[in-house]
Amino acid sequence: MKNVPAEEDAWWRHFQELLDEQIDFPDEYVFKFIVPSRSLNALKNIFGQHPVTVRASSKGRYLSVTAKMEMHSSDEIVALYQAAAKVEQIMML
Repeated sequence: MKNVPAEEDAWWRHFQELLDEQIDFPDEYVFKFIVPSRSLNALKNIFGQHPVTVRASSKGRYLSVTAKMEMHSSDEIVALYQAAAKVEQIMML
């Protein structure tokens, strides 16, 4: 794993604390992303066999990707977001 700058590590810790405060696990969590069309498969690979909903932008260059998954901890959510953060030009919503 690459070295994560301290500011980024602190951001992820804060995000995880917010998740723990606001969600009673297990619970359904909605992941939303925007990716260039060429990055769709990389993002889908992160979710494995879990179904995702994909909608194309008006010109088809970008895709809105949504996945609803039952999560059992904030660790699971953060791990998925950190994996998704490696996808080229992803926007995490």
